[in-house]
Parts: sequence; C-alpha cells; structure tokens
Amino acid sequence: MAAGTCNDEPESTDSLKSFGAVVKVFRERAKLTQKQLAALVQFSPGTVASIEQGRRLPPPEFIDRAEKVLDAFGVLRAAAKHLARQVGLATWFRQWADLEEQAISLCTYECRVIPGLLQTEAYARAVTLSVPPPPDEEQIEQRVTARLARQQLLHRRPPIAFSFIVEQALFERQTGGRETTEELIDHVLSCISPWNVEFQIMPLKQPNHAGLDGPMRLLETPKNQWLAYSEGQQSGNLITGPKDISVLLQRYAKMRSQALSPEESVGLLKRMRGAL
Repeated sequence: MAAGTCNDEPESTDSLKSFGAVVKVFRERAKLTQKQLAALVQFSPGTVASIEQGRRLPPPEFIDRAEKVLDAFGVLRAAAKHLARQVGLATWFRQWADLEEQAISLCTYECRVIPGLLQTEAYARAVTLSVPPPPDEEQIEQRVTARLARQQLLHRRPPIAFSFIVEQALFERQTGGRETTEELIDHVLSCISPWNVEFQIMPLKQPNHAGLDGPMRLLETPKNQWLAYSEGQQSGNLITGPKDISVLLQRYAKMRSQALSPEESVGLLKRMRGAL
C-alpha cells in the first residue's frame, strides 16, 4: 500500500474500542495504574491510555508484553487478531490485506514506493510524511504500525511464495535521505534471502517495459484462484474477472523476463549500497 493514501484516518473502530476495554479490565484486575502498566510493558503512559481508549492500534510488542504482565490467558492475543489490519490501512486496501493472510503466492510490482512488506520503519515514516496533507503524530503511528505489522506475512507458516519486481529508481530516489536508504537496502537484502522470496529490480534503462500501466499486485488463494489489486491516488480496485486476471498475469510474466535476475538484482543493490 502506498503511504499517505489513508485519507479517512484515524478511525476508531468498535473492535479497537473493545480491545482497549479488555486491556483496561485486565489492568484493573492486576491493580495497576496506567503509569505502572506502561513501565512494565516499556511503553509510555500516553500510549497505554490511547490503546485503552480505542484511539491507537496496539503495536505487536505491546500485545505480547501486556499478555504476560497481565496474565491475560491468551485473551489479548486472540482479540488482537481482529485489529492488525484495520486502523492504519486505507479502507479500500483492507479487503486485499485480509486476502493476503490466506494467500499461497503473492506477486508485487511497484513503481512508486518500496513495497510495504519490505519497508523499514524509517522509510515508512519518510514516505508517510512526504504526501500531503501532513498527518498528525497519531496518524503517523497508526500507518507505520499497520505497515510493519503486515510484514509478519514474510514469516508465515506455511510460507508464502513471494515475487517482487521493484523499479531501480525507487532506491536511487533516496526517500528519507542517505542513512534511511542505507538501512532500507540492508533490510531488503535480509528480507529477500529466504528461499521463498524472489526479488527483481527493473533497471533504469529498459526500452521494453510491460508495466507501464502502473503498479499491480497478484495473489493465489488456497483454492488456486488468482486475484489482483490495483491502487490509485484515493482508491483501490479488487480485480476478480478471469480475463482481466489473465492480462495482468501475462504482463507480470513479461516483466519478470525484462527485469534483472534475482542474482543480478542482489548485486545491483549491493553496489548501490556501497555507492551511498
């Protein structure tokens, strides 16, 4: 998901409010103040208050630590499964995010920003801050937290077969500055090392480019059905028609042949990293 497209955020959902109420009940059961709980889970009292009031998506670390500190019988982890892909994600992206969780294959072509599944926190913040209107601190936290939470897909069991095709220009742009780009490249190199992740760079010079109509995402469901998703400035489109899917699969296959090989892409990333 591109950053800065969540024009209807922040949004306090019923499930988020319910999660906050559950945290409060367990905290009071443990006879802890918000300040005391904050110290135990290593978050600020303000963060604890925002979570209990249903105004903030709880970070994964908060959920794990609060679960242990409050001896919550697994209730917080169970409740959090209904939150991770809500606040912080654009409304039009949420259906696709839900489909991703069950996918057996995921293919992504990006020409705007580094795919969210490969972003660092610093890069995600830089992209979020780049696109007007300027978000407030709570919106930034929600968007960055939601984006990083999606990266759990990279470690899902059973594993997903990932394919990424990313334009070289996205690294050359140095969004967020040199240090952010250095960290980003190091992070991408670590993310693409597992056997189930294929990463290719589309070089700056490629006279024949099958992806000129823009970014695309494709996924294969457990029933071996292919679906696609495309996103614009303020909208997203889930594509299910067999003929449309066939066209996008052809384009993605063509781009795989036009992009650098995975080995060449790793080599280019390392050279770009050394040149910074």
